[in-house]
Amino acid sequence: MNVSTKLLAAAVGVALSLSAVTVNAQESTSGFYAGAGVGQSFVDEGRYDDEDTAFSVFGGYEFNRYFALEAGYVDFGELEPTIAGPSAEADSTYLVAVGSVPITDKFSAYAKAGWNRWNVDTRVPVLIGSTDDSGSDPTYGVGVQYRLNDRVAFRGEYSRFELEETELDIAQLQVRVGF
Repeated sequence: MNVSTKLLAAAVGVALSLSAVTVNAQESTSGFYAGAGVGQSFVDEGRYDDEDTAFSVFGGYEFNRYFALEAGYVDFGELEPTIAGPSAEADSTYLVAVGSVPITDKFSAYAKAGWNRWNVDTRVPVLIGSTDDSGSDPTYGVGVQYRLNDRVAFRGEYSRFELEETELDIAQLQVRVGF
């Protein structure tokens, strides 16, 4: 993904977030929330074409039913190369703006965009041990949410985390609890 595409995605995310804040702010269901998810991570870059079980935890503040800020942690699992080489374990912490569009009273769709701080540990042969690489790049995703009641919601989400030249995707099911 080139720089102009990244900037366009970030600009669209910010514009959606700002418009969500101004639209019907009085119809708010504001408050803190937390949750956890499990799913599948996918990578298809260079010598890696693998998938593994991924886990996430997150928390945020919903300003109204259209806009929230969310922070979280994702463990992408262990990624094995398709040819000889070291396996890698990746994880990320992130901060995103979340724009939601209610479809019914209980069902909504959302998009999120922000920044992630990633870490990749690569196991190298015994003489070297392991290498650690980290950095910061954009992250974005889309999802749907079903509110079971005023506090508990189920989410299905697909997100992309950029790690320098690599794109790591995650599809997951999440449970969200409001406070």
